Amino acid sequence: MKQPVKIYCVGGAVRDRLLGLPVKDQDWVVVGSTPDAMVAQGFVPVGRDFPVFLHPETHEEYALARTERKTAPGYKGFSVYASPEVTLEEDLLRRDFTVNAIAQDELGNLIDPNHGIDDLHAGILRHVSDAFKEDPVRILRGARFAARFDFKIAAPTLTLMCGMVNNGEVDALVPERVWQELARSLMEKHPSRFFNTLRSCGALEKTMPEIDALFGVPQVAKFHPEIDCGLHTMLVIDDAARHDYALEVRFAALSHDLGKATTPADMLPRHIGHELRSVALVKTLSDRLRATGECRELALLCARYHSDIHRAFELRSDTLIKLFQSSDAWRRPERFVQLLEACASDARGRKNHDQDLYPQADYLLQLLAVARAVNAGEIASLCRDNRMIPQAVQQARIAAIDKRVQLSRTIS
Repeated sequence: MKQPVKIYCVGGAVRDRLLGLPVKDQDWVVVGSTPDAMVAQGFVPVGRDFPVFLHPETHEEYALARTERKTAPGYKGFSVYASPEVTLEEDLLRRDFTVNAIAQDELGNLIDPNHGIDDLHAGILRHVSDAFKEDPVRILRGARFAARFDFKIAAPTLTLMCGMVNNGEVDALVPERVWQELARSLMEKHPSRFFNTLRSCGALEKTMPEIDALFGVPQVAKFHPEIDCGLHTMLVIDDAARHDYALEVRFAALSHDLGKATTPADMLPRHIGHELRSVALVKTLSDRLRATGECRELALLCARYHSDIHRAFELRSDTLIKLFQSSDAWRRPERFVQLLEACASDARGRKNHDQDLYPQADYLLQLLAVARAVNAGEIASLCRDNRMIPQAVQQARIAAIDKRVQLSRTIS
């Protein structure tokens, strides 16, 4: 029997409103309607896999109430059934977590058949039904919500997630979707919770083995009281989040030490030469996840040069010039600033670290400004042999840095 047409606000907007958080986007579900009726009212169809429409004025998404049936492995292997007979409760039953399965009608009344409000108050992410295990993306979403809200995964839900890893369902995740959820999670308040959640169900090893391999690898306790390389990396990315750094910086912070996971056992807990090994693994990770070019480039620079930057006060002027050249700091000083931000988080990402200062950053930026102030055009005009121009410019920059360094030491 056909139901009267009703419209409900659903999902994240209802959840965030109940949590007292800003609501960015609203999604709506329409019960009792058809695609033809929606189009007749001016809604614009945009859904490829199921009936979704844009409101003619607000451009918010309105989806017809629907049910889903698993037909193949992976997160796209579903058959969708949308009909005027599908009830709101049936539509909510197909959603991932109870906190996302709350609806609100036009009068503000809440419809919560799966007790999502109770889980919101308790800070728990609980699956709505066993259909959860049919979509591996829900593992990533659960980990992201854990990072955003500091919610715990309910024990039965974690059991389902482990089963999805063990039965190979998680292997159907495509790199682009993993990257999308990773990028969003890195921008949350506590990104480490994303990785810890994935690790708790075995999904981190499947999706990002280079990160997973860091856990359990020892470091020199004198420099790393947290000892474990994986724990250090988690502290680093949380520091980058605390300082509200850009995504590129956070990804560089995440991947800067990947080479430590491949340090020969007889060398541990020291990690001599891990920088170059990190570069190779950053390439592998970035390429597999289809990371953006900006994230990949900054991560490669951070992997290669973070140790040099930490030792900035010990570097000779010619070595500093090579650092500026290799990082293309002449043309892209803003990216060099991001490189320093990632290194600062690396330095601060230590257990019991309470210093917020990273003097190497100010020092290097001052010297970069000095080197960039050298008038390359004037030097070129004085060179009789054009082939000597690059060397002459470099020598002038080295001399300028030498002078500034000596001045700094005299003042101090």
